[in-house]
Amino acid sequence: MSRFTIPRDIYFGPNAIDELSNLKGSKAIVCCGGSAMKKQGILDKVINALKKGGFSQVETFENIEPDPSIETVMKGAEKMRSFGPDWIVALGGGSPIDAAKCMWVFYEYPDAKFEEVSKPFNIPTLRKKARFCAISSTSGTATEVTAFSVVTDYKTYIKYPLADYNLTPDVAIVDPEPPKGMPALLVSHTGMDALTHAIEAYVAGWHSPFSDCNALAAVDMINTHLVKSYQGNMASREQMHYAQCLAGIAFTNALLGIVHSMAHKTGAVWKIPHGLANAIYLPFVIQFNAKVSSNRFATIARYIKIEGTNDEYLTDALAQYVKDLNGKLNIKQTLKENGVDKADFDAKIRQISERALEDACTGSNPRPISVDEMERLFRYIYEGKNVDF
Repeated sequence: MSRFTIPRDIYFGPNAIDELSNLKGSKAIVCCGGSAMKKQGILDKVINALKKGGFSQVETFENIEPDPSIETVMKGAEKMRSFGPDWIVALGGGSPIDAAKCMWVFYEYPDAKFEEVSKPFNIPTLRKKARFCAISSTSGTATEVTAFSVVTDYKTYIKYPLADYNLTPDVAIVDPEPPKGMPALLVSHTGMDALTHAIEAYVAGWHSPFSDCNALAAVDMINTHLVKSYQGNMASREQMHYAQCLAGIAFTNALLGIVHSMAHKTGAVWKIPHGLANAIYLPFVIQFNAKVSSNRFATIARYIKIEGTNDEYLTDALAQYVKDLNGKLNIKQTLKENGVDKADFDAKIRQISERALEDACTGSNPRPISVDEMERLFRYIYEGKNVDF
């Protein structure tokens, strides 16, 4: 038996944020990142909508950093325990929403141990104290519809992907207004994150007809709109916001693969933004997985009108398509080009490979991989060498 889980309600389109006024409760806490949502007036819009709906008390927990730390999570959970919200509203990109999801766990279970909840599908039953609403402001992570949260331990430089269907928000709001303020660099990184979600989900171990249709639709929309969004076309920016949500629906149910395992374990070490890491790794991982998934990669290629005579050719063409798309988005395509020092790479890559092998996403990669193969793959990517093993 398989399972397909998404939020109870997804509200999308212009002014979808106004739906907050229909939530029922008395206390809400709004978790958000830096100043972008304030400057755009989005934070005030969220607070006003909650108050209009009858929330007598609305608090904020602000300044959640990119790649949120365990320490930030614990501070937020402590504030929640003091305030006692019945709704947690997370506003922003992947970082504040992911952090708020983890805060939710420790709000409801103050004595829980991070080592335990970070194990896949090991989070105790939530919603005993609060429900969760997520409002995405970037077009990549789709954490507003997923069962995942990524938190960083800066003492060990490890990113932990928490995975449990308990973490799936009750309400997702996909309003095209917040992402209008994204700078071009963020558009490129988040867009490639979304493409990686869709492609990895389509070939992942738990893929199904329910996830496949969302994954393919997302790839098609990203193919049509990402470059235009990067160039400042706001109609395409809106469509990318919906595309990344579809990709999230796909991967939260089908799971992911080693592109994400590798990105999780290198992001904190070399300060590589998550979407950028995915953009670098994706074409090389397509080449690695080609031995077992060429038919499914070829289906993706055909869906976006790449022409070719056989599955192997189309798989190679898909990997090249990703590289070409990176080029259009001005993304440097190797670890070397992105400033990773060779001596530092050599010193750390074995341990990183071991950690990537243990990542929750590795188990759903279509092709099994060993530590030696993981290290070899990283070395190919460092130089930009086509994968031939």
